[in-house]
Amino acid sequence: MPRPRSPARGGSGVASGCHRGGCARSYPNGCSQCNPPGVATLPPMKIAFLGTGSAFSLERYNGAVVVDGRLLLDGGAPLLPHMHRLGIDPGGIEALFLTHFHGDHVLGLPTFLLYRAFVHSGPLVVVGPPGVEERLEQLLSLAWGDEWPGFREQIGLAYHEAGTSGEVAGVRYETVKLEHGEQDCRGYRLHLDGRILAYAGDTTATPPLDQLVRGASVAITEATGPDGDDVHTSWDQAQALAARHPGTRFLFNHVYSGTTPGAADDLAVVDA
Repeated sequence: MPRPRSPARGGSGVASGCHRGGCARSYPNGCSQCNPPGVATLPPMKIAFLGTGSAFSLERYNGAVVVDGRLLLDGGAPLLPHMHRLGIDPGGIEALFLTHFHGDHVLGLPTFLLYRAFVHSGPLVVVGPPGVEERLEQLLSLAWGDEWPGFREQIGLAYHEAGTSGEVAGVRYETVKLEHGEQDCRGYRLHLDGRILAYAGDTTATPPLDQLVRGASVAITEATGPDGDDVHTSWDQAQALAARHPGTRFLFNHVYSGTTPGAADDLAVVDA
């Protein structure tokens, strides 16, 4: 992946630097409080936001995130074109973590997987809630018909139902069951180079969300809009969540319209 470019809009809370935020402009590599002299610092995670919108956002694309060029978190459309725009090699993705099966989280996968079958074959592990293999096979069979079984064999695709914990592609993870209407939605805590990245997908602002982000270095959670409902997290609820966990850097996505402090932009690549 190339060196990251700056987010499109300034002041969004996603600039490179100290996770506490206040010192990021003065100390691009972190402040002395966060990185004391003589203490080794870990290389930043590179988090690429291919889309940061909700299912029918007015200004944003459907949600998908790539971490360090090798982990894909959800697969909203247009997944493959946005990988190419950011210089991300689709063949470098080793594992896909799905939070749930709503269309705005999976409809970019058929063309991504077709690319993997024809242009860059190689093993790929899909982790998701119970029923992940059945649900995705239905989608991919609809997309590619009788040709799909051959494509799947070319890819070397494997499925793992997300239990409470596991390991794929050398990455340890834990899951938290989140509340999102009737969906079986899972949040993930990914252990990456001594840090934890929490990824929520869609959820209401209930105690399991606090459990997911507690102690994480970075958390990607939703901030759908100014008004709350019974299946999503509102802007105010997202800001309150961040206030309860001041040691965690929050990057908000699944934004319906407009923006809120800390919201990531489409096609932004963030050092975190």
